[in-house]
Amino acid sequence: MPTIEYVYSAHSAFAYLGSRELMQICADHNATLIHRPILLSPVIEAQGGLPFRRRTQKHVDYFFGREIERWSEFRSVPIMCKRPTHHDADYSLASGMIIALGETGALTDAMAHALLEAHWCSDADLSNRSALVEIATGLGHDAAALLEKAASSYVQDKLQENTDWARERAVFGSPTYIVDGDPFYGQDRLELLKRALVKPFGAPSWSNPSVS
Repeated sequence: MPTIEYVYSAHSAFAYLGSRELMQICADHNATLIHRPILLSPVIEAQGGLPFRRRTQKHVDYFFGREIERWSEFRSVPIMCKRPTHHDADYSLASGMIIALGETGALTDAMAHALLEAHWCSDADLSNRSALVEIATGLGHDAAALLEKAASSYVQDKLQENTDWARERAVFGSPTYIVDGDPFYGQDRLELLKRALVKPFGAPSWSNPSVS
């Protein structure tokens, strides 16, 4: 049975846009999805990327505008036509809700998708406890118990471990899918991911010369 390590942040636009397609790929190929939610900014910055607060307005407008609109239409995924109001809020507790349900399984899959969907379709504040209670309750969980576990030091330490793990493996951003050590960055690589589950790509043979 193939496995896919799913590295993403709980508020990622492109993780959301690829979420349903990813779940379908797993079902079609009997693949196990291993969830590794992360804190995104430290991972991006470790590879020399800029957090959005430091990028140009034109870059932000393109990313949160035209690029999302096109992929939303292409994948038939509903999404707000604006950047979420609380996109820069602390989403560590929301990430903890995913981790608290385990690395694999239908409950974890559903929670990951529900958080992304609430953020990008309903403008949910993923740092707001009431919003998280509503999401958890809607999925049939004991929200109080789940949030208590999500806030525990064990779960929050696991979130940091995931973040450190992603930094060490040169993950560039969210989402990144890893199959047998081969990373596929971005939901626009899902078609390549599908191919890799059937026929793995050859070992990398191309590299840049050192830049001085």
